[in-house]
Amino acid sequence: MRISAVGIKHLKEGYHADGDGLYLQVSATGAKSWILRFMLNKRAREMGIGAYPLYSLSEARERAKKYRQLVKDGIDPIEHRKAEREKNLMATAQRRTFEECAHEYQKLHASGWKNAKHASQWVNTLATYAFPEFGKKDISDVSKADVLRALEPIWATKPETASRVRQRIRAVLDWAAARDYRHGHDPHIWTQISQSLPKTKDIKPPKHFAACPYSEIYAALQSIKDSNAGPTVKNAFEFIILTAGRSGEVRGAEWSEIDLDGRRWIIPASRMKAKKEHRVPLSPRAIEILKEQQGKHATLVFPSDKGKTYSDMTFTMALRRLGHEFTVHGFRSTFRDWAAEQTAFPREVCEAALAHVSAKDATEAAYFRSDLFEKRRQLMEAWATYCATEKKAAQVVGIGEKRKK
Repeated sequence: MRISAVGIKHLKEGYHADGDGLYLQVSATGAKSWILRFMLNKRAREMGIGAYPLYSLSEARERAKKYRQLVKDGIDPIEHRKAEREKNLMATAQRRTFEECAHEYQKLHASGWKNAKHASQWVNTLATYAFPEFGKKDISDVSKADVLRALEPIWATKPETASRVRQRIRAVLDWAAARDYRHGHDPHIWTQISQSLPKTKDIKPPKHFAACPYSEIYAALQSIKDSNAGPTVKNAFEFIILTAGRSGEVRGAEWSEIDLDGRRWIIPASRMKAKKEHRVPLSPRAIEILKEQQGKHATLVFPSDKGKTYSDMTFTMALRRLGHEFTVHGFRSTFRDWAAEQTAFPREVCEAALAHVSAKDATEAAYFRSDLFEKRRQLMEAWATYCATEKKAAQVVGIGEKRKK
């Protein structure tokens, strides 16, 4: 006889058959649970399929039917259930929200960013525009519609910011797909999103650093020397101009990098934008500046009054007080324009002076590894001479030659 739903509460201790291998087990304490008995590979097996009343009689029969179908197909339902549980546990362990993935991505790539400020800005942009829309969503559930909701409000009004947000959302989603956190990832999603976004008009071209015309470099340098800035700031300014270095490279220069006898400054890869060591030939005037700085600090070449590295704003404000519109970084453009228009030095030498990465193909790069140091020394000495002369007559200066233009 089969068990009835009404009669379950009257059943005593023991096994009570419902048919087709399904039993209700009643313990001495009165606890009840469903048991399925079956034969597989000539072996009698028994598996629990849930407690009563968590599973009603009709639900227990449905579960028993599902497991009997597995047995009929030659599949052990006990092992099958175990495998399903492990699969679900793994899926749960891999489940991440978009926000969790963004922070994990940032942490993983932290060593590749220039500084902590850049890493902070990277995730803060997402926190402002993406997290409010889908930050708490499972990474697998983030859709094209979610991304568009985050981008559309700023696509026309803040195109540069919107472009960064899209790039960072894409980086997180692609990374999550590679980690198997995101399932069903569509590789064509970004083409579809681009086609869905409105066309933008009158997007301003990228703004370059304002540069001092090279014909005015002497006057600009003299105005800095005659200003009320401190001696170290003046020397650092002139050193930046003479070496065509980046502001941060000069402000953070250390005595351990300076070789006065070899008349060179060796900037370690860790402080270079391209993460490659850069040797800078020093002109006689650059050497004089370094000698003037000796004894001011044990480590820093151009220390502040507090013995720390100057901020870039110190130099920017010094230029603003003098009424100059150009930037400190712009002096590199000044040097490059002068080298291109007023000298006959090869392009490779001029680019190497700025520590720009060469666009050589792989084969050429494998054989050509020189940094053209000695040729750059001639170039930098010519530049120092130009900066120190007031006359406007331009000269074309090349390797091993000097002639009127």
